[in-house]
Parts: sequence; C-alpha cells; structure tokens
Amino acid sequence: MRESLAQIGTLIEKEFRLEWRQRYALNGMLLYIVGAVFICYLSFNAKRGELSPIVWNTLFWLIQLFTAINAIAKTFVQERAGRQLYYHTLASPQQIIVAKIVYNTGLMLALALLGYSVYAFVLGSPVEDHWLYVGSLLLGAIGFAASLTLVAGIAAKAENAATLMAILSFPVILPLLLLLLNVSKNAMDGLDRSVSFDELRTILAIDAIVLALSYLLFPFLWKS
Repeated sequence: MRESLAQIGTLIEKEFRLEWRQRYALNGMLLYIVGAVFICYLSFNAKRGELSPIVWNTLFWLIQLFTAINAIAKTFVQERAGRQLYYHTLASPQQIIVAKIVYNTGLMLALALLGYSVYAFVLGSPVEDHWLYVGSLLLGAIGFAASLTLVAGIAAKAENAATLMAILSFPVILPLLLLLLNVSKNAMDGLDRSVSFDELRTILAIDAIVLALSYLLFPFLWKS
C-alpha cells in the first residue's frame, strides 16, 4: 500500500513537472479565464447592474466548463505511444488513472478558485453563502476531472481526439453541470443549506460512480 501511494505521488509529480515545462498551456488557460471574464464585463455592462444573478451564475459555470475541457483534453494526447508503453512497465493502470485524476482535480480546483476570484472582483459577487458556493466548486472540480480524464483516455485512442473529446464529454458533464447550477444558485440566494442536500448527495454519488468506473475500466482501455 505504501509503495503504491509512493508511485502515485511520483506520477503526480511527473504531471506537475510536465505541466510546468509546458507553461504555454497553463498560461493559455489563465489568459482564457481572464479574457472570458473581461468579455462578459464589456458585453453585459456590469457597471450599470444589467447582469442578473442567474446570468452571473450561468456564465461563470460555462467559463469553468470550457476551462475544464481545455485543461484536461491534453491529458493523454500529449503523451506518445512509446511513453505510455514505458509507463506501463513502471506502474499499474490504476495508479496512472488515480494520479491523473488527482492532479487534474487539483488543477481544476486552482483554476476554479482563481476564476471565481477574478470573476467576483470584476463583475461583483451576488453570492450570499460563500462556503456552499466554494463547496460546489470543489465537487465540480472532482466531477469534471474524473469524467473528462476518462473521456480523454478514450478519445486518445481515436484519430480525431479533439472532436471525440467534445462529443463524449457533453452528455457526461451536462447532468453534473445542471446540479452544480442548482446548488450554486441556492448559495447565491442565501437559502438554508438543507435545501441543497439532495443535489449535493446526487453530485457526490455521480462523482463516486465516475471515480469507480475510471478505476475499474481504465485498465482495459490502457491495455488496448
């Protein structure tokens, strides 16, 4: 168990080093977030208060969705077949998928918190319950990372990975996104947290199912 955790830690460190070595991709994601927020500011004339809370919330999650797709789509595509074969000799498929999901979850959470900070600073924040809203960001980061990492692994086996990634990710992410919109809207309205318990349990169930499927199915995908 300890050796397995050590290998997962090494794989996570590898992902971080690879991301840091290709800083243009990270800079591109940061530029996308800032640019999208600035466009929303100009388009909806936020100074005059023309941006309603519902639109504010919807735009934020749309930015997070496309940020997640852009950040995770390259998870397997950037690695050549020879490198993947080398990884196969060093670690088990379960360790590889767990490491990638953990790293992508951390990356998504960092981008989500940064995006939320920039978005709230530029457009103002109508959120009443900030802790519940941040909790929805955490659950969303886990769900996006697990779902899109598995989809990226499937798409990497095809010739047109980018197109397949977009097609497969939409039906997987849409139910999760709708639930996150409901929870975050409750947080914006300042409703009692018990109102969001059903949605939160459903989101946790979806995250758990996706994580379990990724752990069980990825070895078959990896061997192919």
